[in-house]
Amino acid sequence: MGKPQTPLLYGRGPLVGSLIPSLTGLAYDERARTKREFGDDVPVVLLTGQHGLGRSAVLDGLARNYRNRLPLAHVRVLVPGASAAAPVVTAQAEDVPATPAADFVQILERIVCALAPGLGLFPVLLPGLFAVSGWSLADADGRDAVCARHARLLIACGVMAGGERDVARQWSEQVVASVDAATEAAASGADVADDDATQPVTAAILRELQSLRGLTTARNWYGQRHTMPEGETGKPDALLELGRRFHRGGDYRHAVENTLMAAFLEEVAAAYGLVRHLNREPWPLILLDEAHAPAGRRFLDLLLEHRAGAQRPHRDRITVVATRLGDVPEEEAPQAVRRELADLLPPVGSARRKQAAAIWQRAGHDPSAGLLVVPLTPLGRDDVLSMLDRASARLLHPHLASALHSLTGGHPSASTVLCDAVVHAARHHRAVAPRDLLDLPTPQGRPVTQVLLEDLLPDRRQRDRLLVLCLARDNATAEALAEDLRLDGPEQLPANAAAQYLVERQWQQSVPIDAPLVESKLLQALLVHEARRTSPPPDDPHSWHEIHRFLHRYHVQRTARGEADALRHNLAAGNAAGAVEMLADEFGAEEAVQSVEHWLKCLRHCATAPTPPSKNTAVDANSQDQPGGWSDHRVEIALGERAAQFAHLDEAGRSINRLLHALWYLSEPYADAAIDPDAETLCQAVGDELGFLSRRHRTWYAALGRAARDWPTAARKRQVLPVPASEGS
Repeated sequence: MGKPQTPLLYGRGPLVGSLIPSLTGLAYDERARTKREFGDDVPVVLLTGQHGLGRSAVLDGLARNYRNRLPLAHVRVLVPGASAAAPVVTAQAEDVPATPAADFVQILERIVCALAPGLGLFPVLLPGLFAVSGWSLADADGRDAVCARHARLLIACGVMAGGERDVARQWSEQVVASVDAATEAAASGADVADDDATQPVTAAILRELQSLRGLTTARNWYGQRHTMPEGETGKPDALLELGRRFHRGGDYRHAVENTLMAAFLEEVAAAYGLVRHLNREPWPLILLDEAHAPAGRRFLDLLLEHRAGAQRPHRDRITVVATRLGDVPEEEAPQAVRRELADLLPPVGSARRKQAAAIWQRAGHDPSAGLLVVPLTPLGRDDVLSMLDRASARLLHPHLASALHSLTGGHPSASTVLCDAVVHAARHHRAVAPRDLLDLPTPQGRPVTQVLLEDLLPDRRQRDRLLVLCLARDNATAEALAEDLRLDGPEQLPANAAAQYLVERQWQQSVPIDAPLVESKLLQALLVHEARRTSPPPDDPHSWHEIHRFLHRYHVQRTARGEADALRHNLAAGNAAGAVEMLADEFGAEEAVQSVEHWLKCLRHCATAPTPPSKNTAVDANSQDQPGGWSDHRVEIALGERAAQFAHLDEAGRSINRLLHALWYLSEPYADAAIDPDAETLCQAVGDELGFLSRRHRTWYAALGRAARDWPTAARKRQVLPVPASEGS
């Protein structure tokens, strides 16, 4: 039987094709064995990176390719969109629902559920997990959640059979009945009292578990591990004491969690006895997604602590691949080994034998020395081209891969969604050019910008805020806009809350003050395009045009400091004629040499304005022949093909109009002179217009002449247009 087709992991070959096979002893993309490396001391592989870089996709690919080939546990600590304060765990089985996770214990439970069918019973760990999961008698919701978890464990370990709901109900009834019986016995004088509200339930859980399987081995193991103080009736039950200490919290809880991790590692190691060793059976693979959440970090910390111990009795070869949002600070993991993806490529020749040592060796006694940190990097242009090869090249622009890579910066999630949309369009016989990328629908018919933003910014309230606040220049301007739009929410400063959300989601390092609210170019491009696409009609206070008119007025009040922004919002609102008039008036009125620097900066900034929505009515004198909305005639206007519309302007005004429209077009991400003939023509036009203007100004001619030489070159290279400093400035 052939292997089913699975999605490709572009740009991740060194990781899945070399490193993971060297840890598991199994090839990734074929059912074959490979040489295991690293001996009896293996690293924990931690994949880091921002949202959308493919951390979860790598784990999904590993789960697909290794399922049914080795014992596998695929655990997701956080549901997409949840915060780290509310962790959720899901097992690899698709029919197992997600449940709230209070701590690392639930992760351990899920791992046991996944591994037990292949490894057998966990006679020590299973009773320990039951002992720490008691609930308060008055907590009915807690009882139902714990009984559902117990049911999964009992079924996975072969202790009980049946459907999860039936087993959970049966188990709950048995435990409650046992608690009631103990309560009656207490009323008749039996000694069952305890100051811990969970202890009666824990005792009942253990009694019922004792009726299904023996607990002597577990009691002896935990009794030897912990010193149990003798009471009036002798030494306490080791399992009951384990639960009591867990619920006390603090150092006691840490000790119990450490003990449970030791039980897990010891029992997995014991399962790999002589027979499995001789048969070279692969050790388990644990995939831990979103391990930056507290529960995930706790699991990794305990695992690394045990592996760092010099006297540990069992050396496990469990392969653990975890993901983390953002990077790992140096102070948090001082002895971790950090490698780039390219470092994982297998060497050739005699150097191959030294491959493992070159990639990772324990270099200290700190637990972090057991960590191999691999940051996931953006895709390359060739990766994007490979993703587009599924479509007919005849319908695709020859430089579409370059344009898409420039737009996304190689961001894997954005690249994948856009490439899928391109392939879908091509298969429906639609030609795709660079300027079409953000207007494409997904194969499911939804706009690509909507799909991407829902994935990259899952919090709907903050996403909706950012859709309008991203149009503001900086944090202060965004707050003024939020107040004008009366954005609601529990926070006093909606713009600050939105910016802080971006920090929490690792899109930026701090809340900007004078910088743009959204620092990521990709995220800003997606937000602006979606704001334009979803804008209500022009007369709505929340419409694109009204927002930019407000921002124009706001910056006008900031005098000279806000003039460039005022011009930019004038243009974004569709009022190109107004922007040209203001630039032309200053050009004709100013004589001071120093003012040319300000004029060029205003021109440069104004030209970065986003284009108005084409579906709404625009207030653009340049598009009066398009009463249904703004229409893009920037290239024609820049090349003088619509000169009759601007006959009312003088010679300098017409040149400024052409220059502004040329620069406005060149600010688009798809306007790359290397791939767009129009862009190349307009780069030359920019130099011509600046040269023309330099000859018509008595004091600005030198600075404008330098700009005429420098700006076309900078525009071709997609660099910031240099503004020459004025003499005496």
